[in-house]
Amino acid sequence: MSQQGKEADCPALSALEARIPVELEQVQALPDPWIDGASGQVPVVICGAGMSGLGLAFALRRAGVADVRVIDARPAGREGPWITSARMKTLRSPKHLSSLDLGIPSLTMRAWYEARYGAPAWAALERPSKEDWMRYLLWFRRVSGIAVQNDTRLCAIAPAQGGLRLTLEGPEGVTQLGAARLVLATGLDGGGGPHVPPEVARALPRARYTHSAEEAEDGRLKGLRVAVLGGQTSAFDWSVTALEQGAAQVVQFGREAHLPRTEALAWMAFPGFMTSFPDLPPEVRFRFMQQYFRCKIPPTQDQYDRAIGDPAFRYLPGSGTCRFAMEGAQIRIANAHGTFHADHLLLGTGYRYDPALRPELHSLQGLFTTWGTRLPEAAADPFIAAHPYLGPGFELLPQAPGADWITRVHLYNAAALPSLGPISNGITGFRYGVPRLVRALVTGLFAARADAFLSAFEAFEAPHFDPRPPRERSA
Repeated sequence: MSQQGKEADCPALSALEARIPVELEQVQALPDPWIDGASGQVPVVICGAGMSGLGLAFALRRAGVADVRVIDARPAGREGPWITSARMKTLRSPKHLSSLDLGIPSLTMRAWYEARYGAPAWAALERPSKEDWMRYLLWFRRVSGIAVQNDTRLCAIAPAQGGLRLTLEGPEGVTQLGAARLVLATGLDGGGGPHVPPEVARALPRARYTHSAEEAEDGRLKGLRVAVLGGQTSAFDWSVTALEQGAAQVVQFGREAHLPRTEALAWMAFPGFMTSFPDLPPEVRFRFMQQYFRCKIPPTQDQYDRAIGDPAFRYLPGSGTCRFAMEGAQIRIANAHGTFHADHLLLGTGYRYDPALRPELHSLQGLFTTWGTRLPEAAADPFIAAHPYLGPGFELLPQAPGADWITRVHLYNAAALPSLGPISNGITGFRYGVPRLVRALVTGLFAARADAFLSAFEAFEAPHFDPRPPRERSA
């Protein structure tokens, strides 16, 4: 039975869904639309239908912008990493954080979870499972009425009169779409792609290693000697997955001598920082981001405990740079701890920023300002320096003459982190990032049509007062 079929058989969930329009009406959450695509341009196109894309579409509707197109390259129900490449057991964020609901109680994760599983189940829960999180996203998408154009990829962005021309590739082939504004809500790899260390790519056949961002058949690891590269959370997720799939042995190599113990976001997640960071001077933001990137992400306690509790697992910190080679049919790995052999290599090595890896950004290279061009001292940190230097509404800022049109492109993904802080790459910052982005989009849309609105205002003659005596008005 489909998820929707199961939900239809749940009286508590049906009652919750009946409450949603009542709450929306009580707080006047859905004003009448004030802008449409009559000019041949969709007011806002959102690329990405995960948490960020869905939440943004709902927030725009709450701001009176209902004519929004949401596209996603993946099939329906498989957007985002949650049931594809994510290998952790639960979300890393605590259950109480607000996200897509934007303050509407009946749309919260808690309301959905309690309706489906009961209040005691929620009380006993520490963090939602990734599968339940995906179920919640699909439910939110359905009850909020957000339409998504799936199996549709954004291939290129170009200027058009008063907006943008988007090249899409989908079920109907290659098409063109006009947009006044574009939001790239494309997640962790929205500014590049998985980081595959060059020493791995040079030495090993592609079939002999798998990155944590890949969707793969993990059952193939059964009985194999598995090596895992990385010392952070995604690497431990890989190790636990391999052990659960029946790998004969799992050896994990961490470059650093010690595991990270502090989660930087746990310090950052207070209103003063999340609200104010984007408005700080660039040199101050740069120093904050240097410290942020020095802090690596530790494994979750439960995944770490699962791994070290299995006799088939070994973790070797302080491995330094590994050297890889094929030795017959097996992988040879040499590092500070000696020489090892494996049948398959799993990479928990994170992501890299490289717009050349993203077709939609490739055509914009050289047009937008980067941290390196905006702040000379950023040259001391090439990783940050390469990132786009965004405006306060997540918009690209022009570097090249005649490129002002790129301010209509908003990066609501991990590439925005140095410019605006952690408010566009996860649940924690959602309540800060989405309202900021919506304000920027609404302001841009209104400003572009200010003359038309002024003309409408000048012609406005709807009567709101009648000077006639009451007896004449009632006649």
